[in-house]
Amino acid sequence: MEKKRQWSVREALASDLPQCQGLDHAYETDYVWQMEFHEENGRISIAFRTARLPRTMRVVYPRGPDTLEAVWERHDCFLVAEDDGRILGYLTMREIISRSTAWVEDLVVGSEWRRRGVGSALLAAAERWAYERGLQRITLETQTKNYPAICFCQKHGMVFCGYNDRYYPNQDIAVFFCRELR
Repeated sequence: MEKKRQWSVREALASDLPQCQGLDHAYETDYVWQMEFHEENGRISIAFRTARLPRTMRVVYPRGPDTLEAVWERHDCFLVAEDDGRILGYLTMREIISRSTAWVEDLVVGSEWRRRGVGSALLAAAERWAYERGLQRITLETQTKNYPAICFCQKHGMVFCGYNDRYYPNQDIAVFFCRELR
């Protein structure tokens, strides 16, 4: 019988950055959220709908792993999930005090560890971190192409709360999901 793996989530150390950079940041998807924009008689309507792609698409993460050192210096919270010294994933988050919000910018899990609860453990630890600081909500950003992340957010009770066109350096649209903290 294979031993069930257990991992822990902790604050990142500078020495963790090379392993974080080495994770596979890309993902595959069969669906995307397609944005539809209509303007008529002074009325603007924007809708997102799930669209199936003709074939599986491999998508490059919108931020390069080479930016992690700068991220390390500016984020309020940088968590890693590890198993026996091996980094499985990481989460970066900023505290926006004026909005009482914890803003998750990166949630990356190495491809071989996806769909095993690592992302959920990182999100739970981030929510505890935010709650302990008296923040009222947590917001997570992702690309409209990242259907797995959109499903992850919805699975965790987060609701769509906005978007930003050309948000990422590669000009992709970002969608935002949030949840109140209790």
